[in-house]
Amino acid sequence: MVQTVGIKDVARLAGVSVGTVSNVLNRPEKVSEHTRVRVRAVIDQLGFVRSETARQLRVGTSRILAILVLDMANPFFVAVAKGAERAAREAGLGVMLCNSAGSTAEEAEYLSLFAEQRVRGVLLTPADTTGANVREFARQRIPFVHVDRAVPAAEGCSVSVDDVAGGALAVRHLLAAGHRSVTYISGPMSLPQCRDRRTGALAALREAGLPELALRQVETARLDVASGIDAGARLLGLAERPTAVFCANDLLALGVLQAMYGAGVDVPGDVSIVGYDDIEFAAAAVVPLTSVRQPAARMGRTAAEMLMDETGPDADGHTHRSVVLQPELVVRSSTRRLGPGAGPVAGPVVEQERL
Repeated sequence: MVQTVGIKDVARLAGVSVGTVSNVLNRPEKVSEHTRVRVRAVIDQLGFVRSETARQLRVGTSRILAILVLDMANPFFVAVAKGAERAAREAGLGVMLCNSAGSTAEEAEYLSLFAEQRVRGVLLTPADTTGANVREFARQRIPFVHVDRAVPAAEGCSVSVDDVAGGALAVRHLLAAGHRSVTYISGPMSLPQCRDRRTGALAALREAGLPELALRQVETARLDVASGIDAGARLLGLAERPTAVFCANDLLALGVLQAMYGAGVDVPGDVSIVGYDDIEFAAAAVVPLTSVRQPAARMGRTAAEMLMDETGPDADGHTHRSVVLQPELVVRSSTRRLGPGAGPVAGPVVEQERL
């Protein structure tokens, strides 16, 4: 068996007390430079790694933030996690990143694990749309922040994007290009984001004096490329193919684009496509994708900062907030004008988001 090196071993070899070693690790300003150097040398020599569990039991707080996202295969959630992780590291905290894969059962298991580990706090995008998992976890009195999901401030902190505004941006852009009907590839309508983006799309149609029937909808089971390819195949089978498609996220849009490209349908000549999220692959597609950009990294950073405020030394003064960020439309080559003088639709060119 491999014997674990403990703090007593470091103290004995360095010729100091256990308290001095603890001070070197946690309060180095209280120890002379000469002693710090000697203790650090012994730590390196023995390969000592302090026990976070023991430290947590002693001081009563964890240095670990947990992040639970819906789908780590989606680059949007990767960007959210990166933003949160950067903020946590700057504060000297670590991150435990987990993926519910959209499963309410897996979400419940992870939340139970976080409670067992007594993490400092949790950032989560709920898979369970009923809220039952979150309500059960709230009984553990571990702070948490909803990410990419707006909730009333009375229920806790949340950071989200105005998806109604985002849906309206996408459809206004297509209407400005001359389209008079739009097909919405929605993803699962059980998700609030998909419903809100549809609400925004309908609002844009009403603004243009068009009926709600001008928005046709194809619902998919998942928000991934495979579902987009399947939706694209369904569109190709229609007697009257749409000239404008708005997808609930970029992965769906890239799948639709792939289906059209494989069938020899010209994008944007025959059909214009708008995605949502503006992931890195959107600009790198065979036809660069027009997309509604979410400030993903900023969302993650903001959520982490709110969680650290709730769990930090000034936690008694913390007030729950619901922060709603604004989306932006990034226009690329997948959309064009209809009719005479057809060409690219003018639009903003937005700099890539930086952490």
